[in-house]
Amino acid sequence: MSWVRSAGFGLAVLAFINLFSYLDRYIVSALIESLKHSELALTDANLGSLMSGFLVVYTLTAPVFGALGDRRSRPRLIALGVACWSCATALSGFAGSYLTLLAARASVGVGEAAYVTIAPSLLSDYFPARQRGRVMAIFFCAIPVGSALGYVVGGLVDKHYGWRMAFFVAGVPGALLAALCLLLRDPPRGLQDSDAAPIVDTAPKPARASIRKDTWAAYGRLVHNKPYALTILGYAAYTFAVGGLAVWMPAFLERVRGVPRSEATVSFGAIVVITGFIGTFVGGWLGDYCAKYSRQAYLWLSASATLIAAPLVWLALTTESHTLYVSYMVAAQLCLFLSTGPINAAIINLVAATERATAIALSVFAIHLLGDAFSPPLIGALSDHFSLAQAVKIVPIAVVIGGCIWIWAARAQAQSGVQASLS
Repeated sequence: MSWVRSAGFGLAVLAFINLFSYLDRYIVSALIESLKHSELALTDANLGSLMSGFLVVYTLTAPVFGALGDRRSRPRLIALGVACWSCATALSGFAGSYLTLLAARASVGVGEAAYVTIAPSLLSDYFPARQRGRVMAIFFCAIPVGSALGYVVGGLVDKHYGWRMAFFVAGVPGALLAALCLLLRDPPRGLQDSDAAPIVDTAPKPARASIRKDTWAAYGRLVHNKPYALTILGYAAYTFAVGGLAVWMPAFLERVRGVPRSEATVSFGAIVVITGFIGTFVGGWLGDYCAKYSRQAYLWLSASATLIAAPLVWLALTTESHTLYVSYMVAAQLCLFLSTGPINAAIINLVAATERATAIALSVFAIHLLGDAFSPPLIGALSDHFSLAQAVKIVPIAVVIGGCIWIWAARAQAQSGVQASLS
């Protein structure tokens, strides 16, 4: 059973958790029409708030799990979170009113916050720094695949068995994954960092007041870590753009380009899945290769790919030709997803081994608060005042801002001497 304790097994379990997390997150989108016409009699505002409720709880609880993830058993915390999320998803199928469904969907955010903040920290101690780009790519490539499965699984189960059964089906795998988490090993923090000794916690557990003080001190250090702070700000601009595209592109294609509704959703979803899978994998491997020659390679690669994507996004949103739109959008999405693995590897490498879960938690809080929680309503407000065709033009502007900030972060890293440990 040595394979159970291997790094590859750990990566596989955590990647599958990520996949089913996004399946669960996007299954609501596949059930919107059924929920609207169900006995719950939900309005569009009610349906829209289901994602908002999840996102608010997810964002607010991430820092809590980040602090715990740097001080407690990481596999146990992830298992607890996955079990919570699985239970909340299943309970969604029993909802008898809008408020009970909202409470169940919001509770999913608690569970997801646990694994999102802690998993990258655990992976950084499974694999050496020179492999972190590709490891993060494997972990995050589950996002487009899981998102697509959410639409497919939700739609098929809803069609044949109803929306309640769709929630049950989405929740069941979490129970198995939570059990598998308990088999994962929790190596000493910093084990794979060649420039630092592993952190073995043999000291007595600190008092709760001391933990709170240490947590605030850790967040203070992160905020004053200039390369890290700039990387997160760039990531927020990137998330603003990607989140805005994800929400509004189907509507843009239908309203502005005259594409039928079903075709608009499926075609854009297909682009996201294919480009997300390929771009994330290629970016991870390319980032690790470039990191052999530059310690700021992850940031430079992310910045370059993002700045190349900006004019492609603009052309995709402004061209009158559907054929050219597809070409530009595919190229743009490939470039955008290229930075997924490298930028998360950069975040891990820019902070101390004992503060990585906290750093991921702070990044989750910042990128969603300033990014995809903000861009969809802003684009909607601009669309009401002008038009959707004009409103979406802020997306490539955000892409440019993200790329420029990442260049600033790379230069700040070089000047400050904060370096990834490449063994």
